[in-house]
Amino acid sequence: MDYQNRAGSKFGGGGVASTSATNADRRERLRKLALETIDLDKDPYFFKNHVGSFECRLCLTVHQNDGSYLAHTQGRKHQTNLARRAAREQKEGRAGTDPVTGLPIGMVGAQVSVRKNIVKIGRPGYKITKIRDPVTRQQGLLFQLQYPEISPDVQPKVRFMSAYEQKVDDPPDKNFQYMLVAAEPYETCGFKLQAREVDRTNDRFWTWWDSDLKEFWVQVMFKTEREERYSGVPGLAPSGLPRR
Repeated sequence: MDYQNRAGSKFGGGGVASTSATNADRRERLRKLALETIDLDKDPYFFKNHVGSFECRLCLTVHQNDGSYLAHTQGRKHQTNLARRAAREQKEGRAGTDPVTGLPIGMVGAQVSVRKNIVKIGRPGYKITKIRDPVTRQQGLLFQLQYPEISPDVQPKVRFMSAYEQKVDDPPDKNFQYMLVAAEPYETCGFKLQAREVDRTNDRFWTWWDSDLKEFWVQVMFKTEREERYSGVPGLAPSGLPRR
């Protein structure tokens, strides 16, 4: 088909691009431009939801792929919301945040440089023991981790993470959760656990750091099926406790 005689086209060209083709080319150019300036891993407004789509927490928009999100960050709506937030924070007297890292502007350089200078020396040794409460019949796990080369004045930290927060197992399995233990200069350890509710009452969940032996202990007790099913129901005593 001959396109060269169409209105607005040059001799030897393929005719005037359609509106959809023009928009697709514009989005691709914006995506390439954003890739040069934005790191999605450090973007505080970038969020991947449980269905695999991408959300902008600043503009409350949903995108089907990362290219669409990157093109959105270069658009007028996102840039306008960034300017509004910066103006509001300045008016309220709060320090401005870097749009890429989400950290205060005065701390971005120093904090990033400290992280880059930390050399990981591997994973710590650990031992896991299955435990059970003889009274309540609750099941649990006892973790023992060794940190002989831990940095001075550093204590290990514990955090629980849902299956949708991690990026190792894809697709995520809602039947599992993850317990993370971090201590510099060691790599962060992740333990894959059943997605059962952790009992934090009566010191059933506790951590202890032995600074002399350089050992970190974590006890995790899971609620029984009865407690998970009737949790919060008035008039029902927890398992193992006498009813009045």
